[in-house]
Amino acid sequence: MKRISLFTLLWALCLIAIKGIAQDNRTAVNGDQNKDVFYHTVERGQTLYSIAKMYDVTLEEIVKLNTGSDEAIRAGEKLKIPQKKSPVKAETATEPVEEYIFHTIQTRETLYGVSKQYGVSGENILEANSGLSLETFSIGRTIRIPTGKKEKQTAEIIETDRGAKEIYYRVPAKETLYNICRTFKTSEKELLKLNPELAGGLHTGMTLRIPMRIDEKDLPKEIEKNENEVNSMLDVKKEIKPVKATKIAILLPYDADSPGTTDLKKRVVEYYEGLLLAVDSMRNMGHTTELFVYDIGEQGTARTAKILQEKRLELSNVNLIIGGVSTEQISMIAEFAKLNKVNYVIPFSSKTDDVLSNQYVFQVNTPPAYLYANAAFAGANLFFKHNIIFLDTRETEENQTEFIKQFKQELTDGNIKYIDAVYHSDKFMSEILASLSTTRPNMIMPVSSSVEALTKIKTILRSIAQTKPEYKITLFGYPLWQTYSKECLDDFHALDTHIYSLFYADNTSTNVKLFYDKFKNWYSKSPQSIFTPKYAMLGFDTGMFFLGAIQTYGVNFENNLSKIKYRSLQTGFNFERVNNWGGFMNTNVYIIHYNKNFTITRSDFK
Repeated sequence: MKRISLFTLLWALCLIAIKGIAQDNRTAVNGDQNKDVFYHTVERGQTLYSIAKMYDVTLEEIVKLNTGSDEAIRAGEKLKIPQKKSPVKAETATEPVEEYIFHTIQTRETLYGVSKQYGVSGENILEANSGLSLETFSIGRTIRIPTGKKEKQTAEIIETDRGAKEIYYRVPAKETLYNICRTFKTSEKELLKLNPELAGGLHTGMTLRIPMRIDEKDLPKEIEKNENEVNSMLDVKKEIKPVKATKIAILLPYDADSPGTTDLKKRVVEYYEGLLLAVDSMRNMGHTTELFVYDIGEQGTARTAKILQEKRLELSNVNLIIGGVSTEQISMIAEFAKLNKVNYVIPFSSKTDDVLSNQYVFQVNTPPAYLYANAAFAGANLFFKHNIIFLDTRETEENQTEFIKQFKQELTDGNIKYIDAVYHSDKFMSEILASLSTTRPNMIMPVSSSVEALTKIKTILRSIAQTKPEYKITLFGYPLWQTYSKECLDDFHALDTHIYSLFYADNTSTNVKLFYDKFKNWYSKSPQSIFTPKYAMLGFDTGMFFLGAIQTYGVNFENNLSKIKYRSLQTGFNFERVNNWGGFMNTNVYIIHYNKNFTITRSDFK
């Protein structure tokens, strides 16, 4: 009995110790909030680099807190991020510098609770996180908390140039002129003289100038919102702000005054020509568009800076800016758009970081990391019932190492098995037959996107598909395969080929044929065949999407992106906000299917 009692006592002590350690660990995790670190949940397509840029920290700082993160990170993984104030560069000398810390939303937290925790109003938190809503205020998501920001007062005393004092009063909801006059001991006539805008009526949020006739201690205090009022801010429906005529600024390097024609200039000109066709199509539907076109030059940023400065008033009043090619040009235009609260479309580049922290940016061209992640996810969903074979044809060109790595990880996470095979020319038939299944369909993907890799395997695979019907074969391939149509089109159909891509135009479709006819009628030429994708179609699709969005949902169309339906000619659009305070990334992926009946179907995978 004594032995049993002693063992029981020791076991109980161990449990207490373990419980204490667990509690200490949980305290450390929760206590890290707003102190040394916060937590970021990795999302599909994010890289360590993009996460570091998102929070304005270094790669080394993240790796130091997360051992092994420099080798690989996975969607759903939680990373520790060093907590520090993140100053946002002031646009002008008179503009105050904004600073933020970051907060990871915990279980059962509310906007009201977070605002109380940090002593920051719900309005200021929402202002710092333009993407915050009922859907995005969720466990594990990160938000910015503005620090050192002075709360807006209902009434402030301002000294005029002549040394007199006036009250600046911000009108709260349900306020009346009668009550204002009674509170501040003034008259409606006097208020109207100081505030001519009152002729249009009194509105919530207006700031009124009022003569100083009461003691400072008698100034009205702002009534603090209760818990329900603060939390309900997340569900406020934003009004559509319609426009009669859409104003679009185009800033591209046409280099009209420079001799010679470069490939970039050809692309830019074709893009603009396609955009003009979109403007004309919208005009035929009864919509008016005003274009403001500027040549920012192919080299450097001097011309861009000059245009943004000299045409500041004009550009700050447009509804949308499209343009910029180099990283420097894009960053300069993005800063201007942010300062003037104008939505900005980056049409070509996928290598800019501005979308990570600028709520007004729309990035059309998806970065490779996002494309690979979304395509891998699509592939896993399409072929999870297949016998999946990755085939190494031992090519040195066009190896898709990063995508294959991403795809294999997606399959592993879904408990989907795959086979690695190596091509040997002298025994490829026997070796591939040994890997194929007769009980499941087979999906084969070369690890190189080169035409040489395809040429090595397509004839034998097609022979198997045609002479051995017990083996069902599908090829899965890359965007570059679209350029191999002359050599491989019949093989694509015979092998039931699927390709992932950001773009695809069906040249047999009625709408694409009409576009080519209209382009040739307007410009007496056809779009350049050497460019993939077609820049004329990219300009047309971009114009139709954004012009249609503004006409239907106003200048603040970003609040209704999920409702925008546009069947593109070539480039699909599925814009998603990259975080609660950043801009929008195009995450659309097409799956192009070369059917055995010699038709081609294009499906959006969102």
